[in-house]
Formats: sequence, C-alpha cells, structure tokens
Amino acid sequence: MIPIEDLLRFIREDAPWGDVTSETVVPDVTCRAVVRAKSQGVVAGLSEARRLFEHFGVTVRERSADGRAVAPGTVLLDLDGPARAILLVERTALNIIGRMSGIATRTREAVEAVRAVSPDVRVAATRKTAPGLRVLDKKAVILGGGDPHRYTLSDMVLIKDNHLALTPLAEAIRRAKEESLYRVVEVEVETVEDAVTAAGAGADIVLLDNMTPDTVREAVRALAGRGLRDRLTLEVSGGVGEDTLAGYAATGVDIISMGALTHTVRNFDVSLDILKGMGIVRIP
Repeated sequence: MIPIEDLLRFIREDAPWGDVTSETVVPDVTCRAVVRAKSQGVVAGLSEARRLFEHFGVTVRERSADGRAVAPGTVLLDLDGPARAILLVERTALNIIGRMSGIATRTREAVEAVRAVSPDVRVAATRKTAPGLRVLDKKAVILGGGDPHRYTLSDMVLIKDNHLALTPLAEAIRRAKEESLYRVVEVEVETVEDAVTAAGAGADIVLLDNMTPDTVREAVRALAGRGLRDRLTLEVSGGVGEDTLAGYAATGVDIISMGALTHTVRNFDVSLDILKGMGIVRIP
C-alpha cells in the first residue's frame, strides 16, 4: 500500500495554491463522473486514483480492477462528489493510471511472449524508473505479471562494471560474501570467461549483460560443463526488446530483465467525463 502522503505530493505539485480555474468558474455542486479506458491493455493505478479521490470527499466505485485486461470504452471508476474536488484530482489520477497501465500492459506483453517459449523464465524490471515514481512503476510491473527486481541499492549486492573498474571480480565477490552470508550477491559480466569466474567465486546470480542469444547459450553451456549451472540463477539484460525476447527465452536462463518496461513508457489512454445533467446538486 502506497502511503497517502506520497500520493498527495502529486496533488501539491499540480495545485500548490489550489485549482484556481475550478474554484473560480465551477459552481459549488456535486456531480457524477466516470473514468473510462480509451486504450486496450492491462489497467493499473485504480487503487491509487481511488484513494486520492476519496481523500477529497469523492465517493468512488471501482468498475474494473488493477491487473485486469480491458478494452477501449470500459468504465474503470464511477465518481460521485464535489465537482471541484473531482476536477482537482482529475489530471493527477489520469496520469497515474495512464503511466501505470502503460507499464503493466507492456510487461504483460513481454511475459506472454516469454512464456510461449519457456514458461519458467521470469521477466523483470530494472531501476530505470522515473525519479519519485519508482514504487508506482514497480507495482505496475507486478500487476503486469513481471518481477520488480530490486527496489533500491540497499536491497542486495549487484556488482556492475563500474564497481569492477575499481575492484577485481573475484575480490569483489569475496568482499561481498564476507560482509554477510544472508545477502544475495549478483554480478554483471560481459564475457563467458567472466561468467565462469563469477560463478566459481561464489556469486548467487550471474547477470549476462549485453550478450547476444548465441553468446548467452555459450555461457550456459560453459557453466554447465563445470558443474556450476544448477546452483546459479542466470539473468540476461541489455538490449532486450520485443524482437529479441523469444531468442533470449530459449537460451536456458532464469530471468530476462528489461529497462524498457519502465524507461520508455507507452502511455495508456484514459479519460474522465463529467456526466452532464445527471445528479448535479448544488451544495447548501
């Protein structure tokens, strides 16, 4: 559950001194409205939108659910409450739903493409999220059927190229293992030889970065030939797109991570419509 204070900061950003247009032009009435999908895909962000509207005194009825596939025209939320409150929250709520649904939809497409080739391979996100929106982005990935991967730098050890520019591979793994046996250690490598070295040094997860599917297969065979494959989790990342997903899914790895799930978001189109003449009542 995302704290309401985290959601309210989006309202404060959009209306730091109030919604001057609605407060000036719109009479003090209650009205009904609907939030409607205009795209086809997996909807997400409804619970966040609902909590924002309810915070400002709007009654909300969810007509769909986060994680559900919807068609254009589907009513997602029914709203009933002060018109000015609905208009205050409108764009923030639609932005949240649009971004999260776009991420959830793209994740679901990637998950289904991978499962068609290898049902056990997981699709994961990365930390390539918009600053301030990471929790929403990661939740959207989960709703689309993907794995959020690590949320922060504090979650696990992930030794990357810039770390290895300062500390040799085997020594970096040794240091990480000495720090705590309960902390997962992942290492990013770019060659088959380094994959074998990382596995032999005790890495729990080996991330094969920017390798072609053929090179990934070579790494899997090299690790299996040395008896190292079965105790490892193997991940691939870097340059993964819709056109290469099937090829990577067939290599024998466990996880395919995609920065594109969150760093290049195709917004899901959604609208809010006031129902004119239906239940508009002046507030005493």
